[in-house]
Amino acid sequence: MSVDREQEPGALRRKKSGRAKPAPEVEGGKVESGKKASAKAARPKPSAKARSAQSAGAGKAAAKAGARRGEKPAPAAPAQSVRTETPLAGVEFGLMAENMAQLVDQGRKALAAAIGSADGGGARSELAASVADATKTLGVVAEYWLAKPDRAAAAQAELYSGLTDIWRQTLRRYTGEEVEPVVEPEPGDKRFSAPEWREIPFFDWLRQSYLLASRWAGEMVDKTEGLDPQTRAKAAFYTRLISSAVSPSNFVPTNPELLRATVEARGENLVRGLKMLAEDISAGGGVLKIRQSDDKKFELGVDLATTPGKVVWRNDVMELIQYAPTTNEVYARPLLITPPWINKFYVLDLNPEKSFVRWAVEQGFTVFIISWINPDESKAEKGFEAYMHEGVLTALDVIEKATGERKVAAAGYCVGGTLLALTLAYMAAKGDDRIDSVTFFATQVDFSAAGDLQVFVDEARLAALDESMAKTGYLEGVKMANAFNMLRPNELIWTYVVNNYMKGVEPAAFDLLYWNSDSTRIPRANHSFYMRSCYLENRITRGEMVMDGVTINLRLVKIPVYEIATKEDHIAPAQSVYRGAKFFGGDVTFVLGGSGHIAGIINPPSKGKYNYLTGGPVKGTLEDWVANAKETKGSWWPHWLKWVTAQAPRKVPARQPGGGKLEIICDAPGEYVRVKA
Repeated sequence: MSVDREQEPGALRRKKSGRAKPAPEVEGGKVESGKKASAKAARPKPSAKARSAQSAGAGKAAAKAGARRGEKPAPAAPAQSVRTETPLAGVEFGLMAENMAQLVDQGRKALAAAIGSADGGGARSELAASVADATKTLGVVAEYWLAKPDRAAAAQAELYSGLTDIWRQTLRRYTGEEVEPVVEPEPGDKRFSAPEWREIPFFDWLRQSYLLASRWAGEMVDKTEGLDPQTRAKAAFYTRLISSAVSPSNFVPTNPELLRATVEARGENLVRGLKMLAEDISAGGGVLKIRQSDDKKFELGVDLATTPGKVVWRNDVMELIQYAPTTNEVYARPLLITPPWINKFYVLDLNPEKSFVRWAVEQGFTVFIISWINPDESKAEKGFEAYMHEGVLTALDVIEKATGERKVAAAGYCVGGTLLALTLAYMAAKGDDRIDSVTFFATQVDFSAAGDLQVFVDEARLAALDESMAKTGYLEGVKMANAFNMLRPNELIWTYVVNNYMKGVEPAAFDLLYWNSDSTRIPRANHSFYMRSCYLENRITRGEMVMDGVTINLRLVKIPVYEIATKEDHIAPAQSVYRGAKFFGGDVTFVLGGSGHIAGIINPPSKGKYNYLTGGPVKGTLEDWVANAKETKGSWWPHWLKWVTAQAPRKVPARQPGGGKLEIICDAPGEYVRVKA
């Protein structure tokens, strides 16, 4: 049944010109006014169903009276046509999205006024832009299903049928009958692991109903025809985000495990949780920074980033660390690692068992690594060109001074690899051949299918982000961390919300999650350039990227390339990495590892985990390449070692940090990495 337009909220009401004013009420041919009209208007009106029944009853009575008087019944009135338009037919989702954004902003300003926050005024918030985008994106999906009532009815019938099956199963359970569940959680979904979710019929019904409805919502996005890839990806992301947020496992009254914990602790768990919540909001500078690990259990240089070394250079964007040798001889060609600045470098040196840096030193490399600065407002204008000149190119100068070697093998991780690829193309155009071998860890250069992070990139969102960064000169580290967490909301957000703030339990000590929460700020110019030039406009592989006056052409990069992607990477998807590998001008060795963006790269041989695929050149589709690839169990590190050392096998006596030619500034891991965002 359609909604009467006069009853719709203003934001949903379609604009009409020349609408007539409602006529005064008339009874018995007289216009009612004054108190009589007001009293009549105040009387409760019967419902539509009651009015229909009254009308039908009155009609039957009149017909009987007429029959007694010998009158013929009046001919039946023609049947009224049934209105088939859907309740949201004609809704202007663009206008609705704008109103939702204004609602969020007004709420933010009201809250800021109430608590005295300095963020009350100013430009539209990023949250408002996100809400507007979500409303508009999901509105496109809704329009498709509501455009045809039969299509919407069929979709609703599918959902109702499943919910009815679950209810019938629940009723049978209440009678003591053992029945199989209608729907089960995905493997690895730990939200419903408490036995009460299965043992108590009510909570089992709640769990299954939620799972069915959330999967149905995801399928509606998948089945929507005519969506462009970006809109489909965003719709799927927002659907997952909303589904995760409304899970019954997230609320005390609907989670049997939380109910039991609250009763047993007499509510003390909620008190502890609220205290942690306040602390985490304070730690994030007014933005919730969810604690994922016990920060008190780790200390840099003691528990993490422990590989011995020295800082041998420092400038406005980096510290350069040279690690001490553990072998009598080392390969003559040094290894320079360019990590991402979105996180701190010690993901490559977590602990002695997981450290790629320590392992590479033990294999006989002289390892240098860049530790990027955690910038303040004074570094606002440090962009990609500054990171290229004062970072990578300066590091090459320093390495030559320390070792006497001009040729270097380089490796780049994630956005550090993207910068390294741009630097290589720049160097090739300038005739600089100091890097003669490069390895890319989960690195993208083509962003046409750049994965889940693309959902955060559009003009409106970037404009809001630019306005926010203009105030501080940088992107707050907690904002980037929260963006990554939203890509896996169940594991990285709601698990900790429930455990920390509802159960009141401090998270356990976990080195990788400690590193993940040790966030970094990013200079305004750097982040704006990266988001627009790479994610929004994909300039690199279109031949439109310019660095310090040089148009970037990856075809000029003809040195050997080793490209490692991972199967489950949501940040640098294997498809995207594989596509980008085709743009280099030289020989590319492509390898596909197991697991994801971090675990698939930080996979030491001693653990014996996962596997990796090797095959021929990067031609055709990734699926074709995988079909013909060879699988090897365990870590890809030994395969890389064989590849990189075969290029330059010459060895020299081990070198000490600085080589007697550079002043030692401090011990590794340095000072920049200790700065908290």
